[in-house]
Amino acid sequence: MAVQVGSIIEGKVTAIKPFGMFVAINETQQGLVHISQVANGFVKDINEHFSVGAPVKVKVLSIDDAGKISLSVRAALPAPEREASEERRGGGYRGGGRGGNDRRNENSATSFEDKMKKWLKHSEENLATINKKQAKRGY
Repeated sequence: MAVQVGSIIEGKVTAIKPFGMFVAINETQQGLVHISQVANGFVKDINEHFSVGAPVKVKVLSIDDAGKISLSVRAALPAPEREASEERRGGGYRGGGRGGNDRRNENSATSFEDKMKKWLKHSEENLATINKKQAKRGY
């Protein structure tokens, strides 16, 4: 069976290392699941999730020119359900805004202008305070 990028296949864990685990996907080929691709959450120790010889479903992420196969358990899992609190927040400014939040983009020009006016006013007030202090000292 030829391994194709994007396919989800059943494999068997052959070795576990601190950086990831090796999975045999057929009799002649095996690939690496990096520790970041083991589960949706933080993984400190892969042994808490898998053991050698355990069957595992993996997705083929890439195959390089040397034939090294990059695998992911996380990509083969169904998408994690979002909590209600995350849906209500609407993303906010937590670094995830990559153009999909149209509501924020519509107001970004006006909010930037408001911020600049506020900053400029604050800056001028600070400068006036500094000048007054220097005038008292005789600089």
